[in-house]
Amino acid sequence: MDEWKTPLYQAKVMDEWITAFYRVQGTELPIVNFHSHHEYEIYFFGGGECKYLINNRIYDLQPGDIILLDGLTLHKPNPRYISTYTRSMLHFSPSWLQELLSVLGLPNLLDPFQNLNNCLLRTGNDESGQFVEGRIERIANLLVQMDEEMQRTGQKSELLEAEVKMELVQLLLGIYKMAQKEFTHVKKKVTGKEQHAEAISTWIDAHYTEKVSLDQMAADLNLSKYYASHIFKEVTGFTVMEYVMGCRLNQVKYLLEMEPDQSLTDVSRAAGFESVSHFSRYFKDKMGITPSRYRENKRIHRRDSQQ
Repeated sequence: MDEWKTPLYQAKVMDEWITAFYRVQGTELPIVNFHSHHEYEIYFFGGGECKYLINNRIYDLQPGDIILLDGLTLHKPNPRYISTYTRSMLHFSPSWLQELLSVLGLPNLLDPFQNLNNCLLRTGNDESGQFVEGRIERIANLLVQMDEEMQRTGQKSELLEAEVKMELVQLLLGIYKMAQKEFTHVKKKVTGKEQHAEAISTWIDAHYTEKVSLDQMAADLNLSKYYASHIFKEVTGFTVMEYVMGCRLNQVKYLLEMEPDQSLTDVSRAAGFESVSHFSRYFKDKMGITPSRYRENKRIHRRDSQQ
């Protein structure tokens, strides 16, 4: 499993994780592969050249763009030049927010994440964009302070925790208002290459649980196998088979959590793996733990969250 190599910008709040990174440049954080996670994500693009892949959609980012992700949909940034790639990110678990929002009498500030299908809001780095980035910076700084307080005293500061919660509510309220404005939603214009890349990813989404054949894919899409492979790599930054395996891994993670009684053999077959041994090796290589341990960890987390 990838681990951040930078100072800790995270703290545990209400027994759930919230993580913030402000103006990360270049390779200060690893450029992760096609991935998913349970936390909601607010991604702010600061600069450079970058295409962002969300399942089978491809966006050319502009400075000030904000992406709202439900986390579970596969996604990946593909910067052209690593050295100029700048971004700020915030991941948070929505579960503890529900009660707080109810107490405050606020609308469901999670609606943009739940109903807008992983949307991109284009701010042009205007006041609203600066507001979002500024709040991420504030939360990141508070989380650093919380971590330092924990290291110093062995206890987390209730005052800092309250500040984090209020800053996050303010951030989500601002995003909620932005999402009501239709002009902020990006209407995609894609090049011919991007259209082909999206067609390839759509085809894979429909066939990754089967034995994937590049020849069959190319024939179905009326493309040459060489062109299809080359264009997909150029546009997305990874190969067709890397995308296939990312889809399979995402499905496996879902099945391990949602189908606790299904055998590992059935899980691997349902996700398109040809053998349970290959599935187990691949899963441990990518996730850092065995499929059985991953399932057990999710079971324990679900039990604890219900208590």
